[in-house]
Amino acid sequence: MTPSAILVLNAGSSSLKYQLQSEGSVSASGLIERIGEGGRDPDHAAALARVLAELPPNVTVQAVGHRVVHGGERFREATLITPEVLTAIAELSSLAPLHNPGAVQGIEAALAGLPGVPNVAVFDTAFHATLPPQAYLYAVPYTLYTNDGVRRYGFHGTSHAYVSRRAIAILTGAGERANKLVTLHLGNGASAAAVLNGQSIDTSMGLTPLEGLVMGTRSGDIDPGAVLWLTEKYGLTETGRLLNKDSGLKGLSGVSNDLRDVRAAQTEQAELALAVMTYRIIKQVGAYAAALNGLDALIFTGGAGENDIQLRADVLNGLGFLGFKLDETANQIRGQEQRLTPPGSTPAYVIPTDEEGEIARQTRAALWGL
Repeated sequence: MTPSAILVLNAGSSSLKYQLQSEGSVSASGLIERIGEGGRDPDHAAALARVLAELPPNVTVQAVGHRVVHGGERFREATLITPEVLTAIAELSSLAPLHNPGAVQGIEAALAGLPGVPNVAVFDTAFHATLPPQAYLYAVPYTLYTNDGVRRYGFHGTSHAYVSRRAIAILTGAGERANKLVTLHLGNGASAAAVLNGQSIDTSMGLTPLEGLVMGTRSGDIDPGAVLWLTEKYGLTETGRLLNKDSGLKGLSGVSNDLRDVRAAQTEQAELALAVMTYRIIKQVGAYAAALNGLDALIFTGGAGENDIQLRADVLNGLGFLGFKLDETANQIRGQEQRLTPPGSTPAYVIPTDEEGEIARQTRAALWGL
């Protein structure tokens, strides 16, 4: 019998990342870059044709799952793509101009390249669709929400969904409480989520992925008055570039957006950048412990969360008031599932994320209820 598989696509404006999930394992993966920029592939259709030609010949693509960054308020779960859904995703590009247009191109390429194969959109925002109004509304004129959709949406939803579900399984299996979790997706992009009984009730990213924690090149939280001042001084386009491309660790450290490079620099400015980043994480966890009225466990994931030993130690040592005690030996692991605190301490875990696996799982659920 020919094995069947889910092809997971993550299309950017000039890139196409793919993974073939077959029989519970990854049978192919890769990344094509410089699409339409003078590289080998003039458009996403050409890039996908090359991907399909290189897939294992004995595997049948049963469905395609697409990562779509922004689903707005309309899309609260993974959704079978129809012409109407595709149009709606394109219309949401105003909320995610750097991401949704690439997703549309990837979807169009898959529909043309794999005729008759169902395509499913899995939205980064969907896991946070359970936020209550007091968490998602900004204190701006209410008409900006009702007419323009200005509200907190949140992102990294597939990652937060996967690690929170895995954490609940681990904790309940060990006879520990798992009702109140904070999940930290820490990488070049970074976000936190407060998860109550498996549902997101707050998250640090907002209308866009710019809000919240200090990131590789994004500022995270900043006084809106400072943004207005910068816009008056430098103009809208330059201010957008500064906050999205030249801020965060890169801007503060003067070294790099890569946490490893900033640590290695060992300059006073680099140390200050690390202190600001760590402080913001600690403060966010404390705020979410208040929002949850307690905290059963803290979960680290993402490239930095899974691999930066010092970051985890600094965060947990700053949260002793919540009952965390660091197991320094356990904390030496990188990229593996591991409890970081000893018995009797509030649990903290590293759980490597699996966003592609989560997209495949949600694709199956949307199509066949599996």
